Amino acid sequence: MTATSTDPGTGTGAARAAFDPRPYTAAGHTLRSWLTTTDHKRVAILYLIAITGFFALGAVGAVLVRLELATPRPDLLSAETYNRAFTMHGIVMVWFFLIPSIPNVFGNFLIPLMIGARDLAFPRLNLLSWYIYVLAGLFTIVTLVKGGVDTGWTFYTPLSTQFANGHVLLAAAGVFTAGFSSILTGLNFIVTIHTMRAPGMTWFRLPIFVWSHYATSILLVLATPVLAMALILIVAERGFGVGIFDPRLGGDPLLFQHLFWFYSHPAVYIMVLPAMGVVTELISTFAGRAVFGYRFVAYASLAIAALGFLVWGHHMFVSGQSMYASVVFSFLSFLVAVPSAVKVYNWAATLYRAEIRFTAPLLYGLSFIGLFVFGGLTGLILASLALDVHAHDTTFVVAHFHYIMVGGAVTAYLGAMHFWWPKITGRLYPDALAKLSVLLLYVGFNLTFFPQYILGWLGMPRRYHEYPAEFQVWHLLSTAGAGLLAFAYLLPLVYLPWSLRWGQRAGPNPWGATGLEWRVPSPPPTHNFDRIPTVTWEAYTPEATAETKDTPP
Repeated sequence: MTATSTDPGTGTGAARAAFDPRPYTAAGHTLRSWLTTTDHKRVAILYLIAITGFFALGAVGAVLVRLELATPRPDLLSAETYNRAFTMHGIVMVWFFLIPSIPNVFGNFLIPLMIGARDLAFPRLNLLSWYIYVLAGLFTIVTLVKGGVDTGWTFYTPLSTQFANGHVLLAAAGVFTAGFSSILTGLNFIVTIHTMRAPGMTWFRLPIFVWSHYATSILLVLATPVLAMALILIVAERGFGVGIFDPRLGGDPLLFQHLFWFYSHPAVYIMVLPAMGVVTELISTFAGRAVFGYRFVAYASLAIAALGFLVWGHHMFVSGQSMYASVVFSFLSFLVAVPSAVKVYNWAATLYRAEIRFTAPLLYGLSFIGLFVFGGLTGLILASLALDVHAHDTTFVVAHFHYIMVGGAVTAYLGAMHFWWPKITGRLYPDALAKLSVLLLYVGFNLTFFPQYILGWLGMPRRYHEYPAEFQVWHLLSTAGAGLLAFAYLLPLVYLPWSLRWGQRAGPNPWGATGLEWRVPSPPPTHNFDRIPTVTWEAYTPEATAETKDTPP
């Protein structure tokens, strides 16, 4: 790889700022310096702290649910409290962890570094998006303190408009507000990728991580307003009696489901596409070679984003929608599996006969592939009309969702954390403990959610806190697995902070990776590059593994 450097005589925002050679962590140590920063790396750290807090909050709801389901009778939670526990678990995990986790932490931190820019296109909007995210989270926390909400994370009508407790509007306000944070982040990424790439950083020299975030940003900008409109309509009906979803007032109860899933199925890919970008970086780096079929993988990201808008109706096979529409949605649901399979096959081809280094980040990437593939295959069962009738609204759906979202997105998030931790902090972590955490995660996750496939196929409905005694053994296995999974999640919360003080110092490129982010010191300087690099290499080609050299202008 050969890259020269040029003085960025023109540019916007931070691109015109004088170069600050200090690490971004040393640019100011006061709380105010962090809360008023426009440095994309510091904003990413702010997101990391907030998102970790919301993950812990959402995990509390999951713990309550699993403890209650350990016995057939309602020993710990009443029916209403159980409903509120799984609702808050879903709302917090989906909108305050899964959707923002990889884009807002690693996308914020890495995209400017990967494309040779000094910051995002709109640094102040980037900071504003974090404040909006925190404000949305406060709405949700207040909802929880006031007693929670019991509609499920989907806010289905008529539960949300007629029968749920009085905090629906407050919870909806939190999700509605979080949407603005997502839109601003997506807009910032799109403009940055279009306009701030370094000289020579053409579209097909972009890392797949950037391609994945570009596709995700399109989904964020186009799909999120639909959810916002659906929530506004709930407010209009519940607060002002406008007949939108209530058939007694001339409304259509299925309209909300169409609006909600038009957003929420693309939201699945908002969570998974960044994870796929992470896994591509892990596979390529630790296989020591270019990703197989780079252009196919890049195009597959865009294809997943495009097809994601066309399959929302497969959530509504038993809702009463037209059978002909259901057939079309079923076909499209099978079709969207094709670009996902392209990525999996290309990852496997990249690893084939490679000199693989089995580091902790790679093990997280391999865990992602195993869990995502299994979750995707069971998704094809739910995309089949006849089989979905049997499995709909059972714990089979819960297991499928968690294999994709938790097994996929959370595993990739931890893989990204371990891969770029030396770059973010300048420190290495204990590799043995990191590998142990991967093993515990993989075993604990399968022990938690695979029994739920069996339970669902046997007829166990989801969202029930009481069940026949013959199902208890499967629930006990699932609860035991959840304990192991929780321990796997807690381990990195111990050794990663430990490494900040006692970890071995990391050089600029401890993994021997090829991206531009590995060409700057660890942690990176405040403005990333003293001179904007001119890229003269093809991304993910054999030449990219050659020694690099900076040439002054």
